[in-house]
Amino acid sequence: MRAALYARVSTEDQAKEGFSLDAQIKRLEAYCKVRGWDIADRYVDEGYSGRNTDRPEYNRMMSDMEGWDLILVLKMDRIHRNSVNFALMMDELRNQGKEFNSMQDKFDTTTAMGRFVMDIMQRIAQLESEQIGERTYIGMREKAETLETSNATKKTMGFNPPFGYRLENGALTIDDAEFPVACSIFSMYSSGMTIDQICYQLNRDATLTRRGNPWNKYNLRNILHNPVYAGYMRWEELLIKHDAKIVLTPEEYNDIQLKMASKVRDPKKRNPILLSTLDE
Repeated sequence: MRAALYARVSTEDQAKEGFSLDAQIKRLEAYCKVRGWDIADRYVDEGYSGRNTDRPEYNRMMSDMEGWDLILVLKMDRIHRNSVNFALMMDELRNQGKEFNSMQDKFDTTTAMGRFVMDIMQRIAQLESEQIGERTYIGMREKAETLETSNATKKTMGFNPPFGYRLENGALTIDDAEFPVACSIFSMYSSGMTIDQICYQLNRDATLTRRGNPWNKYNLRNILHNPVYAGYMRWEELLIKHDAKIVLTPEEYNDIQLKMASKVRDPKKRNPILLSTLDE
């Protein structure tokens, strides 16, 4: 038998004892030696979640299917944490006459009982993963709801600051080079210029986006709709006040939102999200 050795760690797994990539590969190699299997190749994904298949080494392994007879992993959750993706992989392996073996779980696909128990274990692994996700979401939600009144200096939710801003020691602050451009964008729109005209003006002046690209109506709309410029960070439907310098007041921001909404042809899609202008 030719074995494809697969090892994976995600960020949260790296801190767990026994899940290091080297430890996984060494144990898989020793297992192959005991079973008398040849090692076709080693596939190692570092820093990738098992909840999806967007993993370079996993995809390379599946593309190399002709070169091996079975996949060998240390534990089932190393290959997948999603039962649907696991089932799809197993269907593909069966269609190609390939096998699967989870060393620590002592399951393989050569018996009906092994296939049944493996399916149950995979569903348990998915349940655990989803529960972790739910707990993480609840924690982030609680943080977002209390962030504005928190004494912490890092009053952000780990977001990427928009054009005109940057993070300094976890706190939102202005970017000296970009902030004047952001001010000009709001000023030009308030003066009556259309988004297309603003794009033309910025590109004619060789003023580029943060990534060095020309301006277009999509990235300009993102700026004009972003409440950060009026003093509020958005997390889902929550608005969290920040302490960085602002481009315009909430009242001015609301005027722009109403102006942009009035230009939407379909009345059903005219749903501007406005900021509260009352001090709470």
